[in-house]
Amino acid sequence: MLAIPELAMPRTRKVTTVCNDKKEIWDDREEAQDFFLRQMMTTDGEKHERAECVYIQLLHGLDECSDEDE
Repeated sequence: MLAIPELAMPRTRKVTTVCNDKKEIWDDREEAQDFFLRQMMTTDGEKHERAECVYIQLLHGLDECSDEDE
């Protein structure tokens, strides 16, 4: 039995992020998570909130993550 259910694991490592109107395509989800975690740790205010929004979506395994309200 797997420690993490297969359904909870992202299907692909590739992910697209949009933060502060800047779109980036990442080949490695973990690299994107590290980047946005660092952004959260080194900023405050609106920049922190935008990075946090994208980071949470990355953790949930979304293929497209954005700081914009849809």
